[in-house]
Amino acid sequence: MYQLLRGRSVKSLSTDALPPLAVAFVLAEIFYKWHSFTLECLGFLATWFLLDIAWTKTTEWLRSRESTMT
Repeated sequence: MYQLLRGRSVKSLSTDALPPLAVAFVLAEIFYKWHSFTLECLGFLATWFLLDIAWTKTTEWLRSRESTMT
């Protein structure tokens, strides 16, 4: 986590890392009621991981598509 925050600019963090984190947090807060901190934390981390993969692949695809159109 420290390397993630230290090595990136605020703009990069806000466009690349924040959207999946925010969505994962909201989903975990609304749907994950497992009465166990450990399970809910693992569920949140897994959700964040999967959303981050989807977000990264989508933004890479959109950027490559945009660059080929110009």
